[in-house]
Amino acid sequence: MPKDPATRKVPRGARRRKQLIDVAEQMLLERGFPDTTMQMIAEAAGASKETLYRHFESKELLFAEIISRKAHQISGPDTPMARGGSPETVLSELGINLLRTIVTGEASFLFRTVVAEAARTPELGDLFYQRGPGLTVERLTQYLAEASARGELHCDDPTLAARLFLGAVVSQFHLRRLFQSTWKSPTEKEIGRHVKAAVSMFLAQFGPR
Repeated sequence: MPKDPATRKVPRGARRRKQLIDVAEQMLLERGFPDTTMQMIAEAAGASKETLYRHFESKELLFAEIISRKAHQISGPDTPMARGGSPETVLSELGINLLRTIVTGEASFLFRTVVAEAARTPELGDLFYQRGPGLTVERLTQYLAEASARGELHCDDPTLAARLFLGAVVSQFHLRRLFQSTWKSPTEKEIGRHVKAAVSMFLAQFGPR
C-alpha cells in the first residue's frame, strides 16, 4: 500500500538541499549578500564546497532559491489558488500570505539586499523578480484567466488585473517596511481588514457580469 504523502520520507538529497538553503538564508540575513561567501555557507552547513556547488551553481542562484521558497509559501501548490478555489477565498488567502511575508523583518531585509546589489549584480535583481514577485504575478494571472473562463470573474486583461490586486495589497506596507526601520508592523486584525477591503474593491471591478 502506498504511503500517505504526509508520512512519506523526503529523499536524502532533498533534505540536504533544504538544509543548505536554510543555512544560506540565515547567513545572508546576518551578514548580507556581499559578505557571505559560498565557502562560509558550506562550512556553516557542515558540507564541502563541492557539495554546495553541486546543488547550486552560484551564490545568486542560491539566493534565488530562497526567494522561490517564499513565493511557494505565498502562491504554491498547497494554496487555494492552485486548487482552483473561489475568487474570494483565493484572493483573501493570497493577500494575507503576501502581506504577512512583506511586513516581516526577514523579507524586508532580502528586499533591501536586492535593491543594494542590483546595480552591481543585475542578474540578482532579475532572478529575484522572476523567482519572487514575477512568479506570483504569473500564477495569479493564470488563475484569473481560468476563473474568468468559468464565469466566476470578468478579467479582459488578467495580467493587468493581477498587478492591480497585488499592488493594492502590498504597496504602502512594502514602502514603509523598506524605508522606515522603526515602523511598527500591522497586527493580524489590521492585515485582515486591509486584505478584505482590497478583495472587495477587486471583485467590484472584476466580478462576474
